[in-house]
Amino acid sequence: MRIIRDIQFVDPQDRGASAAIGNFDGVHLGHQAVIDIARKAGTAINAPLGVMTFEPHPREFFAKDAPPFRLMNAEAKANRLEKLGVQRLYEISFNARLSSLTARAFAQDIIADALGLKHVVVGRDFCFGKGRTGTSAMLESFGAEMGFGVTIADLVRGDHGHISSTNIRDALSDGRPEDAAKMLGHYHRIEGEVIRGDQRGRHLGYPTANMSITGLHPPKFGVYAVRVDVLSGPHQGSYDGASSIGVRPMFGENVPNCETFLFDFKGDLYGEHLSVALVDFLRPEMKFDGVDALVTQMGADCDRARAILA
Repeated sequence: MRIIRDIQFVDPQDRGASAAIGNFDGVHLGHQAVIDIARKAGTAINAPLGVMTFEPHPREFFAKDAPPFRLMNAEAKANRLEKLGVQRLYEISFNARLSSLTARAFAQDIIADALGLKHVVVGRDFCFGKGRTGTSAMLESFGAEMGFGVTIADLVRGDHGHISSTNIRDALSDGRPEDAAKMLGHYHRIEGEVIRGDQRGRHLGYPTANMSITGLHPPKFGVYAVRVDVLSGPHQGSYDGASSIGVRPMFGENVPNCETFLFDFKGDLYGEHLSVALVDFLRPEMKFDGVDALVTQMGADCDRARAILA
């Protein structure tokens, strides 16, 4: 998959795609349906499959002080889209200039001129342009005028209504990763670089790979059974494990993070990139009477995680 970030200098081979457009936070089943429509449209006109998304997320741009809400960082989103067979990822910089474009200017300057897209697919609730004044119906009209095809996709419904990033966030906040997975079509994952922590886990007999969750919607704080993909370095592969997500109340006030103990693993993961899939919620984050009680509970957590993952 090619990632195109600078629309001022687009390679000729990156023009002419059939692209789904949206933020695609989580890349849930609704997003996947939109991408599948773009795939079929591209096959019909011999165009590569593309996705146009925005970094930072427009909500981050307009509400910089809002609580973290993203289900995925840019790295995780790109990894998921590549697994879906996307060939061109147009990761458009969302900045003051882009936000000031009218709906017509966005269609002409970005879709038609800069990227030369042959076909675009959007959800029925898609809005674009300054002040979100552009609608999917307007995009159809612009496409007919400017020379690109447009398909408007209906919203996808799940067992409990429309599948949406909001409903997935709610499931994760409630400690229901299995319900989030049903809407996502895959396990919710935390991805990123392993950073140095306080190394308390190592001293307790449970060395952990620590990852930041800054900027992400925090799942319910607690312990999870997880599946881990090591994406880089000499230990690349898949492992089972247990993750603690939260502020570590046993050890004072701390920034929330994700600490993962990989079962049956030996090696150094500092600086490597991991993808941690939340399979099941084991228990809430707790403060124990002492380190011995914490270690005993960690052993029980790992035993239960092993049983679930088996």
